Amino acid sequence: MDQSGLAAASLRDWLRLTLISGIGGESQRKLLAAFGLPEQIFAAGHLAHRKVIASKADLLVDVDHAALERKIAAALEWAAQPGCHIITLGDRQYPPQLLEISDPPTLLYVRGNPALLLCPALAVVGSRNATPQGLKTAEDFARTLAAAGLTIVSGLALGIDAAAHRGGLAAGAGAGSTIAVIGTGADRLYPARNQDLARQIGEQGVIVSEFPLGTPAAAANFPRRNRIISGLARGVLIVEAAPESGSLITARLAGEQGREVFAIPGSIHSPLSRGCHRLIKQGAKLVESAQDILEELGAWSPPASISATPDTPATPETPAATDDHAARILAQLGHAPCTLDELAERTKLNADTLLALLLDLELAGRVAPLPGNRYQQLS
Repeated sequence: MDQSGLAAASLRDWLRLTLISGIGGESQRKLLAAFGLPEQIFAAGHLAHRKVIASKADLLVDVDHAALERKIAAALEWAAQPGCHIITLGDRQYPPQLLEISDPPTLLYVRGNPALLLCPALAVVGSRNATPQGLKTAEDFARTLAAAGLTIVSGLALGIDAAAHRGGLAAGAGAGSTIAVIGTGADRLYPARNQDLARQIGEQGVIVSEFPLGTPAAAANFPRRNRIISGLARGVLIVEAAPESGSLITARLAGEQGREVFAIPGSIHSPLSRGCHRLIKQGAKLVESAQDILEELGAWSPPASISATPDTPATPETPAATDDHAARILAQLGHAPCTLDELAERTKLNADTLLALLLDLELAGRVAPLPGNRYQQLS
C-alpha cells in the first residue's frame, strides 16, 4: 500500500474511533494512551478494551456498522473537497497549543487555511446582544491586533464574535486573519445571519469544528467549543459581557489553561459591563488599547503605521458635530447610555433641537440610538 493509501486507512480508523456513539473524548484519550494509534485500538480486542474503559467497551462492539461506514465515507468525501481537511491528534498539523489543554479534541474538521491554526492567536469574545460601541470596539481591536500579527479567534456568534471576525479579516493580506470555532458540524453554517461572514472566513481564514459532519446547533455544544477558542489562543479578550454571559465560561477556561485574560471596562450603569468588571476584580488585566495587550503578551509590536488606540474615530467631523450645541450634547452624553429625557435635562435643549442634532451626530458616526429611546456616544 502506498503512502496515500496508508494515510487514508489511518484516517478511516481515526474517524471510526470518533464516530462511535457514546465513546467521548475522555474514553478516546484513554484508549489512545493504552494502545497507541486507532488501528492498534481496534486490533486489541474487547477484553483489553474493558480493562481501559470498563462497560463503555461494549459500545465498540454493539455498533451499527453500516451506518458507521456511511458516516466515515461521507467524512472522507467531504475532506476530499478543496479547502476541507480533517486533522487528527496524531498529525503534525495538529495545533500544538491544543495539546497543552486537559481535553484536546481527538479530531478537527477544518475549512479554509489550516496553517492559521499554528499561528500566534488571541481570542476575542463577548455578548451576542452587544451595544454599537461594543461592536465597534471589538472590530477595531481585532483589526489592530491582526495587523500586528495575531490571528483572531472567536465563535462566529452574533454580536462581539462576528465583529471580531470582521476585524481580523479587515487587517488584509499578510496579517493575522481569523479562526472561527463553531458548535455545529463544519458542513453547517450557523447562525443563518452570519452565513456570508462564514463563507468569507472559509475563503480568507479558517473554520474549525470538533463535531461530526451534520451536527446541528445544540445548546450543549457551544459551551463545549469554548475550550478550543481559548485553547488555540495566547490570551482571551472580553469586550462586553453580562454577569451570566457564556463569554465568562471562555474566560474561566482560559485561566485554567494558563492563558492571559483581558477585559475592557465600561459604564457602571451598563449590564454588559458587569461581566468584564467582575473579571477585572478577579484578576483579569484591564485594557484600554490594543497596545496594552501586545505589551502584555510580549512578542509583537504593531507596525508604525498601525494606531495603538483603535477606538480613534475615523469619520471626519461634520459641521454639526463641531458646533456648540453638538459639543454640549457629546459632553453631557458621556460614554454611558442615556435616555432622551435625561439628555434634554442635562443639555437644557428642547426636544426638537435635540433630536435634530442627535440625527446629525448619528449620521456622522458619533452617536448611536439604542432601544428604550436611549443614546450612546461612539467616540
